Amino acid sequence: MTTDTEAVVRAAYHAAEGPVLDVQGFIDLFAADGVFNNVVAGESYRGAHLGDQVVFMGALAPDIHRELHRLHVMGDVVAVELTIEGTVTGPFETPAGTVHAGGARLSIPTADFWYVEGGKVKEFNCYVGVSVMLAQLGVHPDFASAVTTP
Repeated sequence: MTTDTEAVVRAAYHAAEGPVLDVQGFIDLFAADGVFNNVVAGESYRGAHLGDQVVFMGALAPDIHRELHRLHVMGDVVAVELTIEGTVTGPFETPAGTVHAGGARLSIPTADFWYVEGGKVKEFNCYVGVSVMLAQLGVHPDFASAVTTP
């Protein structure tokens, strides 16, 4: 049985799917003071910017899909274990320049926590496996630059 809380979360995932990419529909699911926290990146989005990550991921991989593995509803909280999947066709802008990883296949482990009040998303905390995503884009850590001579 699907609860109203679960339906709101599933609607958000649907709005962010590549073939759908309904950014305004995604934003409309949030409360007026709702927040989307990209926790690993240390970024938060509010208001008109709630859809920024949806736009970014849709541009990076237009076939973006979120495979939901486990979804647990605990009152007004929904915890989801998922994989973000897609084929990279767009550029990946970084502080060092643009990574061109056209054709790279993404399969990023992710954990999401949704807090829903009154049928609207109050808070969405997304924990994306950034190190996995970067490796799939061909971006590997430069450990040597972090090592100092004693």
